[in-house]
Amino acid sequence: MTSLRRRMTEDMQVRSLSPHTQATYVQQVSLFARYFNKSPELLGPEEIHSYQVYLTNERKLAPSSIILAVAALRFLYKITLHKDWTLQEVIPTPKKPQKLPIILSPEEVLQFLRCVWNIKHRTILTVCYAAGLRVSEAICLKVTDIDSKRMVIRVGGGKGRIDRYVMLSPKLLQILRKWWRVDRPKEWLFPGDQADTHIGRPTIEDACQKAWR
Repeated sequence: MTSLRRRMTEDMQVRSLSPHTQATYVQQVSLFARYFNKSPELLGPEEIHSYQVYLTNERKLAPSSIILAVAALRFLYKITLHKDWTLQEVIPTPKKPQKLPIILSPEEVLQFLRCVWNIKHRTILTVCYAAGLRVSEAICLKVTDIDSKRMVIRVGGGKGRIDRYVMLSPKLLQILRKWWRVDRPKEWLFPGDQADTHIGRPTIEDACQKAWR
């Protein structure tokens, strides 16, 4: 690990950025440095502009992907390298098209969930739908997070590292109890291949894609 990467990682850690965000930022900065084959410390506004043109015109990345690169470079140059730049001018953020989401009807949701054959995967996706959780939040649930007395689910360390409670419907409680009888999880509600870890997000994303197809 280079000293710059270590400093940037430490800066992200003390600001409580999530591990996923840390990994994404480090990857984006690494791609930027690899493009010029130089350390980011030796690169400036001209190279940043050239890189954004490359991402837009040659790589033809979507605005959402470019926004990730911009966020990583802004963090690097503002926080870690302490550059006194006007970031909006030096590292502008592309406008992201505002599109209305596709809303599934209850019947379509049920049809989708019926296409998820694995009961663990189907239960996780049902939790996401019924309780409004992200996949990354649902897979991190622990057995003790399900409070059937108060009919709430404790979501720990969600987006922004903020804990919150969401409502637990009687129907979802039945589904979770059915899952518990199948696997008898002890700590993690949805354990992975190893008992001391929860199931990984890529596994659920893959199951979701297969069900969608």
